Amino acid sequence: MYIGPSALPNNDSDPGKDVKTDGWSSIYSMYQDVHVMIWIGFGFLMTFLKKYSQSAVGLTFLVGAIFVQVAILCDGIYNMGNNHKAMLSLESLLSADVAVAAPLISMGAVLGKISYMQLISMGIIELFVYTANKRIGESYFAAVDDGGSVNVHAFGAYFGLAVSFILGMKEKPKDNSLERSSYQSDIFAMIGTLFLWLFWPSFNSATLTGDEQQRAIANTLLSIAASCVMSFAVSAIVTNEYKFNMVHVQNSTLAGGVAIGTVAGMMCEPVEALIVGSISGVISVLGYRFLTPLIQKRLKLHDTCGVHNLHGMPAVFAGLAGAFFAGIATEANYDYSLYKVFPARIPCVGPDLNTINENYRVKLNPGLNRSAREQAAYQLLALAVTLTIAIGSGLVTGLLISIPYCGSIAESQKFNDAANWDIEDADFHGISPAKKDEENRTVEVAMNRFQAR
Repeated sequence: MYIGPSALPNNDSDPGKDVKTDGWSSIYSMYQDVHVMIWIGFGFLMTFLKKYSQSAVGLTFLVGAIFVQVAILCDGIYNMGNNHKAMLSLESLLSADVAVAAPLISMGAVLGKISYMQLISMGIIELFVYTANKRIGESYFAAVDDGGSVNVHAFGAYFGLAVSFILGMKEKPKDNSLERSSYQSDIFAMIGTLFLWLFWPSFNSATLTGDEQQRAIANTLLSIAASCVMSFAVSAIVTNEYKFNMVHVQNSTLAGGVAIGTVAGMMCEPVEALIVGSISGVISVLGYRFLTPLIQKRLKLHDTCGVHNLHGMPAVFAGLAGAFFAGIATEANYDYSLYKVFPARIPCVGPDLNTINENYRVKLNPGLNRSAREQAAYQLLALAVTLTIAIGSGLVTGLLISIPYCGSIAESQKFNDAANWDIEDADFHGISPAKKDEENRTVEVAMNRFQAR
């Protein structure tokens, strides 16, 4: 692996402006935004458990640092050049950051129920499978998924749910008094929500350039704003006394960012982006209110953070929306952008390709000459294959990390920071100040007697 030049082209028409340098600056800005989402957004979002906040932030810090290195390695293996080396650039670092989101989403499904060694093992396996699945979708199906709704969110959610299902087969989910939030923990979780909400446009547009990137930013902002408003509205409807529920506010308000990801760079009218965001907010809140308890009761599938409602269902909706918008895409609506957004629709060698190159004064390489319907079919195929691979590999991974060498968490230690951290805070252990003072005095008396001897 070596550090190579950026893939961004220079602008020969303006020698006084170094577009390559400007491109590096733009990519690094997006890269930092995604960085904040991964380590602060995801980390603090999972601090809602009243006695698992240190693990939520601390383990996200640890596994994120491990996973980003693994993701760079995976990307390098699948993109190795003829010299048996892979280029390391800002683009590959950004791709690695986006990849880390998948195992962190899966972490939400098993949060508080597995050891950190199980978590690390799960994430490493997942990243290798994730990279292979992404390559299938991009290289063989030529499916468009700019914001990673299918490749990242759907894959991460259903992989994590499959792992949680396997782990729950050995010991069925039980009601745990620590699987609750507190006033303070909910406030900390809202920090993660706000960071994710603010930076989601960067996540969906980071890999794009030009007009596509501007469309992705605008579409994401509209969609996530709509999901925020609808989440508050539906939460008030389904909650007693028309009050807001903090779980809905922390999670469902972000569903619009997931749902718009696949179509973010497509020609999506503002009202359509608002509709996508609104629907995602509604289905996410209803999922938390009705579907999650039903799944846990019927399937014995425990989902700590409700990733099925925030990432799973909105991502499937995004995949369906991507197929719909691909099916109605025409050159009349897109102009030359049609062949940038859907490279597989570029004609093969022949008069049609020559006409396009002449009309738009470009030099396009021959494509697959797909029709709109064919592209839509491949979008659906990519979604189906992703779900199949995610669930299948998740089930296998759940079996692998159940073996003794990965460790485990006893029922009495679940959702408890004391399983991973050396905590001396008396309040955390439920010891009253008076009791703690008495214990300290007892120790002090014993020490004095020992010294007197």
